[in-house]
Amino acid sequence: MAVGIWGIGSYVPENRVTNDDLADRMETSDEWIRTRTGIEARHFASESQNTSDMAYEAAVKALEDAGLDASELDLILVATVTPDQPFPTVANTLQDRLGATKAASMDVSAACAGFMYAFITGAQFIQTDAYKHVLIIGVEKLSKIIDWEDRSTAVLFGDGAGAVVLGNVEEGKGILSFELGSDGSGGKHLFQHGEYLQMNGREVFKFAVRQMGESALNVLEKARLTKEDVDFLIPHQANIRIMESARERLQLPEEKMSKTIHLYGNTSAASIPLSLDYEVKRGKVNDGDVLVLVGFGGGLTWGAIALRYGK
Repeated sequence: MAVGIWGIGSYVPENRVTNDDLADRMETSDEWIRTRTGIEARHFASESQNTSDMAYEAAVKALEDAGLDASELDLILVATVTPDQPFPTVANTLQDRLGATKAASMDVSAACAGFMYAFITGAQFIQTDAYKHVLIIGVEKLSKIIDWEDRSTAVLFGDGAGAVVLGNVEEGKGILSFELGSDGSGGKHLFQHGEYLQMNGREVFKFAVRQMGESALNVLEKARLTKEDVDFLIPHQANIRIMESARERLQLPEEKMSKTIHLYGNTSAASIPLSLDYEVKRGKVNDGDVLVLVGFGGGLTWGAIALRYGK
């Protein structure tokens, strides 16, 4: 069965923090951040705003876009590494708040690749005809695990949520191929120790530049597509130089790659659905377009999906 996106929605907190705002609290500058990362601003949740609150806002929009009531959902999967608490899960909290009375729920933890893992996991339930409607959410409140004494990581991250509703779509649309992978030996390069996120930027950069391009090419080959078939690339928004390397591997012009890093920073599992919603809303992604979604994250983990957008 063909599985694709029925509806999409996103949410970012109201509190927008610019590079200049960060320069007021640490030794950095707008130029330093922009030239190294491509980031100009990010959004931070308030102390009272939980990960599940952001997930709810994105979920409501995705359900409305899909024309579905929450009571019609069979499964809710939430990709996050910053849950409200260890348990109950964000997905469990969301299931109750949405009124998704018949839905199973669980969180998926694969860092910045989490949305890809959750997307493909949810799709399997539909492809086997076990479920009809699955809600997938990538959401992070990374502001609560930022070490403000570590300039190299503090400037990178933001909070937000993106959601999609998956269901059966017409033949030829939806997921065309996918790749998921992990390399636990690289976990030492990007991890959470105690309260805070820690990263070996140089090693993560090398891994990401290699893996993003390879994974994108792999899913095209699996789908029997060529670089010329790609209408739009939606990479994980981690660093503009990493994103550009993936675009160059696919030989795509700049206008065929999503760039939201300047608006939101690195939002981890929320990054790809946030970007997808942004591009759909401004008319850059249309019915029938071939998309490549590709991301990487702590673990180390990675994932890529080739899909034809639309029902």
